[in-house]
Amino acid sequence: MHIRNFLIGIDDTDNLESRGTGFRVRQLGKLLAENSIAQVFGITRHQLFVSPLIPYTSHNSSACMAVAIDPSELEKLTQFCSDYLRQESADGSDAGLCIASAEQVDSDVQQFGRRAKSEVFTQKDSRELARRKGFYLEGLTGDEGGVIGALAAVGLRAEGNDGRYIGLRGVRELEVKDYTVGQLKAMTDIDQIKTTDGFEVTGLDHTVSITEWARPVLLNGNAVLLVEKANDDTNDQWRVVPKTVIKTY
Repeated sequence: MHIRNFLIGIDDTDNLESRGTGFRVRQLGKLLAENSIAQVFGITRHQLFVSPLIPYTSHNSSACMAVAIDPSELEKLTQFCSDYLRQESADGSDAGLCIASAEQVDSDVQQFGRRAKSEVFTQKDSRELARRKGFYLEGLTGDEGGVIGALAAVGLRAEGNDGRYIGLRGVRELEVKDYTVGQLKAMTDIDQIKTTDGFEVTGLDHTVSITEWARPVLLNGNAVLLVEKANDDTNDQWRVVPKTVIKTY
């Protein structure tokens, strides 16, 4: 069996009263795994441009899920995702879905994602780029404006230096308490534990105080839990950085 990695970008599945896009994408990932359609390798949230020229529900963020499948199952994956989003997206939403082989997401698409954080794009822009690259990109509900954010999320996830994880094995099951680095590596898919200035905490017996807002971020393609010293007197006790820091990613 030849397994390949694919990226699934999703945007604008919600309204002001419904659960957000992040929740919907986590539920979709759970169903993909339960139905043995795909193996899921984390879901990231990506902040896009907030402008009065862009309609959005609350924060103008989109999500991307990395999966591994046999390419022969791509049509089944696409149909499952499309059916789920058509059924579960909220009234008034403008859901968009993008699916691309990770190796196909080149610098053009990555640049589109980066620019979507500070520029206004049209559906035509995103659809033409997806068509040139041979990506699946479809609007599923409403005016289909979510195609822009869905494609941008794929580009940003592939670039590997934007966003935070809203779904990653084991992370949401962590309790608010101290864990050793060894425990965190064993219990979750966190790749690295680092300070914001790049120092990596590698001692397996070092302790990390987990908070209610322990969200790894995407840095250099890795799921990185950002920490700071628990106090100035120790070099082996750490705590997760404040929520205000994590939300900047």
